[in-house]
Amino acid sequence: MSLVVVGTVAFDGVETPFAKRDKITGGAAYYTSWAASFFTDTIRLVSIVGGDYPQEEIDAMKERGIDTSGLEIKEDGLTFFWAGKYLDNMNERETLVTDLNVLDDFNPVLPDHYKDSQYIMLGNLTPDIQMQVIDQLTTDPKLIALDTMNFWMDIAMDRLKEVIAKVDLLTINDEEARQLSGEYSLVKAAEVIHKMGPKYLVIKKGEHGALLFHENKIFFAPAVPLANVADPTGAGDSFAGGMMGYLAKTDDLSFENMKRAIIFGSAMASFCVEDFSIGKIKQLSDEDVTVRATIFKDLVDFNL
Repeated sequence: MSLVVVGTVAFDGVETPFAKRDKITGGAAYYTSWAASFFTDTIRLVSIVGGDYPQEEIDAMKERGIDTSGLEIKEDGLTFFWAGKYLDNMNERETLVTDLNVLDDFNPVLPDHYKDSQYIMLGNLTPDIQMQVIDQLTTDPKLIALDTMNFWMDIAMDRLKEVIAKVDLLTINDEEARQLSGEYSLVKAAEVIHKMGPKYLVIKKGEHGALLFHENKIFFAPAVPLANVADPTGAGDSFAGGMMGYLAKTDDLSFENMKRAIIFGSAMASFCVEDFSIGKIKQLSDEDVTVRATIFKDLVDFNL
């Protein structure tokens, strides 16, 4: 099934305790689309870049089956740039630079053949942009997923809640879940957030895995222990790509299949952090993904 991915295609500057990259490709939609491409070949990208964005990267996305008809190129502008520095524990980071550039006046317009897509992934952008995309859809999708962050909760909570009311799945981290709900317990937070609209809630806990909530059911996906973590940037977006790509491929929204989607999302996130940008993801085979998902299964597989 078709999957629309809305978000940033960007340049990142990343510094970790072990290495530094001054300008590499990144952005939520970039990571999400590449991760999803291992599961479905009908990915429809919606984003914006400047004339400085390398054509070879756009060509590489097309070769992966990513439809770039919705990628606006402003030849006289510069691509969104973010730079950050990770602290010694690699779980916290400091933003050093945020240059919106062409993203500052991004007005997403869905190509006509995007408008009847059945799976929609709304990446972390302003609630107004996310709502603009929803309003352009001509049919009711089977699943609209939304990613957001505490920044939008701080400055646009009311508008954000209007968007949340229209989606089926919300993905946020544990800190954001507590802020959005006003509850410290993640179980209670999930109850509050479900009442806002989403049928499914995924709470990401970084190196401690992820939780899936649906009605009165809870599923926990672990994080695979890795010997080397090069760069955590894009892990959450790679998670979303693996999850949404698998759901679009299987077209099954049962709780059991959602659990499998979470595992494949976690697998893609674990690959992402092993290199800068999508260096590791570009090298993967389908077999690599299956093997990694099996490792996740083995982590929690036991008999009573």
